[in-house]
Amino acid sequence: MPGPDLNLEGLIAEVRGLFREADLDDPALEARILVSGLLDMEPAAVISRGPSLVPADDVARIRAAAGRRVLGEPVYRILGWREFYGLKLLLSKGTLEPRPDTEVLVDAMLPILKGLVGQGRKPRVLDLGTGTGAICLALLRECPEASGVGTDVSDDALATARANADLNDIGTRFETLQSDWFSQVRGRFDVIVSNPPYIPSADIAGLDREVREHDPVAALDGGIDGLDPYRIIANQAMQHLADDGFIGVEFGWDQLLAVQAIFEAVGFVVRDAVRDYGGRDRALIFARNAGFSGE
Repeated sequence: MPGPDLNLEGLIAEVRGLFREADLDDPALEARILVSGLLDMEPAAVISRGPSLVPADDVARIRAAAGRRVLGEPVYRILGWREFYGLKLLLSKGTLEPRPDTEVLVDAMLPILKGLVGQGRKPRVLDLGTGTGAICLALLRECPEASGVGTDVSDDALATARANADLNDIGTRFETLQSDWFSQVRGRFDVIVSNPPYIPSADIAGLDREVREHDPVAALDGGIDGLDPYRIIANQAMQHLADDGFIGVEFGWDQLLAVQAIFEAVGFVVRDAVRDYGGRDRALIFARNAGFSGE
């Protein structure tokens, strides 16, 4: 039988205390995110509605979820969704949890898409290894004239990306395709984007427990030096990119020069280098044609 009702303020304090004892990095923030998410309210509302009573069934549900967090399951995995660029994105076992730093790749690609629209075009976007669909769906949401295709090798990821497109009312402009990078891709695209696996294989075991145990290894492991996916993408992108097209890729904080060299070796030209919210190198934008600005 569930216990008695508890007011929201007391429940937040209880969860925060559990998280503090578990030595989480930011127990107060995680408590607000978890409780507000499970109660389907904005995080700020858990403060303004502190005296409100939480039904006993919800109290039990939140306590169970807090227990899972203490055991190491990431808070957004428990909720089953995460916000990215204003989109609510469902998560699944086959998808990487989208991180805020990936939003800088979206920021960098949007002016290019809008520049193409300004020329009277309806740009096509290809998202390689789409996962939740985060990058492509964010671009399509911000650029209504664009359409996109998200590829992945995982059936689970493709189903999740499709669900996210429909959830965010972008489904009519987004397709999914099961493909090992470009293997099943046909035609050309104005923009190609990707956040491929970039962790060296030997480093996987040393990742934080939350990443190592809950993000799919296939979305993390980039081969011996972490750069295998970039070699594949760079070597095959030309045949699928419009003559005046652009490609944007995310990478690890110490991989800028290596990724740049891989793409320049096959003829791409750097248009922009982007840093994340922590000031670390995070993404590169390449032009196929050095004379086309995309703006």
